[in-house]
Amino acid sequence: MRHPGGLTVAWPTKPGSDAVDLTVVAVPGYFAAMGLEYLAQRRRLSRGAAPEAGDYERRDTLASLAMGSLSLLAPFVVPRILRPITPGRGRFAKVAIGLALGAAAVTTVADIAVRREAGRGRPDGDDGDTSSGDPVATSASTARRVAAVGGVAALAVGGVAVTTAWATVTTPERLWQRRLVRSLGNRKVALAIALVGWDFIYYWNHRFMHTSRYMWAVHEVHHSSERYNLSTALRQPVADALGTSIPYGLLCLFGVPPDAVFTARGVNLIYQFWIHTELIERIGRAERALNTPSHHRVHHGTNRRYLDRNHAGILIVWDRMFGTFEPEDDRVVYGLTTNIDTFNPARIASHEYVDMARDVASATGWGERFSYVFRGPGWAIRRRATMAA
Repeated sequence: MRHPGGLTVAWPTKPGSDAVDLTVVAVPGYFAAMGLEYLAQRRRLSRGAAPEAGDYERRDTLASLAMGSLSLLAPFVVPRILRPITPGRGRFAKVAIGLALGAAAVTTVADIAVRREAGRGRPDGDDGDTSSGDPVATSASTARRVAAVGGVAALAVGGVAVTTAWATVTTPERLWQRRLVRSLGNRKVALAIALVGWDFIYYWNHRFMHTSRYMWAVHEVHHSSERYNLSTALRQPVADALGTSIPYGLLCLFGVPPDAVFTARGVNLIYQFWIHTELIERIGRAERALNTPSHHRVHHGTNRRYLDRNHAGILIVWDRMFGTFEPEDDRVVYGLTTNIDTFNPARIASHEYVDMARDVASATGWGERFSYVFRGPGWAIRRRATMAA
């Protein structure tokens, strides 16, 4: 189940036969709202107004709608593909774990070989060219290639095993069965707690997606558009199975029924749709407590002062409480700090993973490999600049 903020919440089973998926009910409203926004923009342009980043552009809109459609398909396809290697469920899970451990061992041996050959010394100015037949250069070059392939394989296969296992053991139904307190008898109280609790967990998950690169690789799809309108809300990731998050089912441990959590998820998703627009400036005093188009425009900005700010879903109070709030003052520049300049859905979905694999392959040890994956995306940029210098 997907959030317009770019987060996905896996909900593998329906929490109740009478549960209504509010997001499905709201689909016609999404398209009606986009139509009204488009007409308002056309009217503004017909009056001689200058084009803005909030205007619809055909290729960009089609890319957003394509990513939205793929994100709806992914939960039905990806789990079936990954199920055979999911720990605790798949018949090949042990094989996958063995491959990851084996690749890690081979990579470690290759790292040692590279350091050993380097310690023997090489002539000044030797750039690793093995055409001369130098056995030291040849051995070091081979070891580096082995470490490059092995490092990527170990982290990729091992990462999938971890993320799929985490998704399996943290479903709301499983956590509900292990709840620590009795079910909250009052449905209104349970729903109120679910709404606030969901939003609180969402804030931290969203913030985590901006501070750890393997999670950013999932989320940055939502930030990849250089435009900002309601279609941007539908530009969703498809690689959610490769990420982890604080489970929203934690609320079930404290007596909140899964159907209340399911409803809270729908309310949160629908709320976030309307804040992806430039047509609404400010909404007065409500800006103090609620996430609004103004606050969320900041979140999508690449301006230095706007980076990694305003992670809220519904309540902006979380950003105010935890030091990540930034008001909208300067004109927002949308997109990524380094834009990918493509409308190809395949590249939009995969480019960060390709870059991450390339970085891991270039790493010289496990500390650097883990840093490329788990530290923030900015670390990788700084590291590449340092190595180039």
